[in-house]
Amino acid sequence: MCGICGIASPSSSEPASATLLQAMCRTIAHRGPDDEGIFAGTRAGLGARRLSIIDLAGGHQPLSNEDGSIWIAHNGEVYNFPELREELISRGHRFSTRTDTETIVHAYEQWGQDFVQRLRGMFAFALWDEQEQRLLLVRDRLGIKPLYYTLLDDRTLVFGSELKAILVHPRVKREVEPRALDFFLTLEYIPAPLSIFRNIHKLPAGHWLAYKDGRVKVREYWDIETAAREEGGPKEKNLPEIMDRLYDLLKESVKLRLVSDVPLGAFLSGGIDSSTIVGLMRELGASPLKTFSIGFEETSYNELPYARRAAQRFATEHEEFIIEPKALDLTEKLIRHLDEPFGDFSIFPTFLVSQMSRPHVKVILSGDGGDEVFGGYEHYQAQKIASCGPVRLAGSLLSPFINRLPPRAKKKGAWNKLQRFLQGFEHGAENRHLRWMMFLSRRDKSRLYSAGFLEQMGGIEEVRRLSPFREVFEKLPAFDPITGELYLDLKTYLADDIMVKVDRMSMATSLEAREPLLDHKLVEFVFGLDGRLKLHGLTTKWIFKKTMERLLPRENIYRPKEGFSIPIKHWLRGELRELMLDHLSEKRIREAGFINPKPVQKMMAAHLAGRKNYSHQLWALLVFEIWKENYL
Repeated sequence: MCGICGIASPSSSEPASATLLQAMCRTIAHRGPDDEGIFAGTRAGLGARRLSIIDLAGGHQPLSNEDGSIWIAHNGEVYNFPELREELISRGHRFSTRTDTETIVHAYEQWGQDFVQRLRGMFAFALWDEQEQRLLLVRDRLGIKPLYYTLLDDRTLVFGSELKAILVHPRVKREVEPRALDFFLTLEYIPAPLSIFRNIHKLPAGHWLAYKDGRVKVREYWDIETAAREEGGPKEKNLPEIMDRLYDLLKESVKLRLVSDVPLGAFLSGGIDSSTIVGLMRELGASPLKTFSIGFEETSYNELPYARRAAQRFATEHEEFIIEPKALDLTEKLIRHLDEPFGDFSIFPTFLVSQMSRPHVKVILSGDGGDEVFGGYEHYQAQKIASCGPVRLAGSLLSPFINRLPPRAKKKGAWNKLQRFLQGFEHGAENRHLRWMMFLSRRDKSRLYSAGFLEQMGGIEEVRRLSPFREVFEKLPAFDPITGELYLDLKTYLADDIMVKVDRMSMATSLEAREPLLDHKLVEFVFGLDGRLKLHGLTTKWIFKKTMERLLPRENIYRPKEGFSIPIKHWLRGELRELMLDHLSEKRIREAGFINPKPVQKMMAAHLAGRKNYSHQLWALLVFEIWKENYL
């Protein structure tokens, strides 16, 4: 695992600056504390910070082929590199290291640009072809690893694993992209290809970028919609065959991710996703098998008993930590690591469990992606229920009444779920399940956004009509209704929220996180199954649960789903209260010019008095203000 960065110019009149590349590398040193390398050519330069995982002594980057005509800086892991390496050796290629990175270089030599189809793993890399004078940037199919880029006024390309590396370049401008800010305040994340900065872009998952002579071409090389259509559905004819095939794919995916020259372990929450990975690691003979869990003093946010039972079942070397997060200290630290506004509360436990695990292991297996692949979210149930006409009518009538009730009139658990479900009806039905994923309605925005901000955006548009959601919605007819819901989350929420959270928070502690449930072969198989096998009645992850009955205790499979989060609503009334009041003061907000101060003051007053829970909206606004202070 590494951090990468680089520069490519349209001519040789301005050679790549080694000093600039070193400065860019320093900003991402946390991604690779073990080594730093620079390649500075006449028209391109690459930089890499390395976290040594495979071939500890021989994997220095950037590295090249035999004659130095092709150079690469690589972040991630190609899990099938041993088979590719053997094939390439049989075709006459000579290797000087045992790394997966060198395998990418020779695969490019052998198969040209289509070589990426042969790679199985998580990766973001930059490959410079000296003969073609071309730079190729590639990001993995599911967006597990990040990659940003910008094109300067003189057609110079600047790229990096994180925004902070790009911002080092003296000619990169720092201007807020209005549409990105709107997405953030609406969804709590910014979807690719947008970033918070105007003219700095994320390379979307499953895409490559070719740069030559100052011109940029971005193309998609993989999409689950295309893969599912080409496969033509599963070859297995009955449920036992499907379950056997699913189990084999899960086991193969875990096995591939056990290759490492350093200690590895697994996050364990006790739910079906992490328990499956730990159980398969034990079945595959992983030793020692180290697992890590965190819990909170507040019992409603504590999953330790479930994790403990799974650890006992599979005889792991289990470490658990009860933590009292230092909210004030963590908030500013983590926002700096994220580079752009990001509102998902679960950054805190993800960072903390990574921080606690890092002294014991260098690589962790994580269960992220299970909800998007197998259908684990409650909004899939909500969408199915809401498809019933009488329910839609009742929801529309009840929602305004429910929202006027004070929090003290409500109880936790089922009531909060009902409230969130009914709030979904405030958005247009055409938004499909996005209505349960948004935290600001059009009516909210019309009050909250300043006239100047609305003018910069060109008015308020429905999310589904905006790129990239528009393009995703256009592909939904290729799937049955349930799988279409999963596809929408896979292409947006997974890549631009979940994977951002996991990558930044694990890398902030120099820990490599591997995602067995996001192996693209596994994802293609599951997406080829009928959606009713994923959401069976109102049972989420049905085919996954039935398959795992042969491995896991039923209590770990069928226990109620818990969120991996923290009590942010209490933090904003307690430890973060003064920070919020300071950063969201009427004076600060008015000076920034994006938001109307009065609605914010009303939300804060209602939240602090306990009349309403505005934690999502207030946290997003606070994050933006702290980010703005740090980056603008």
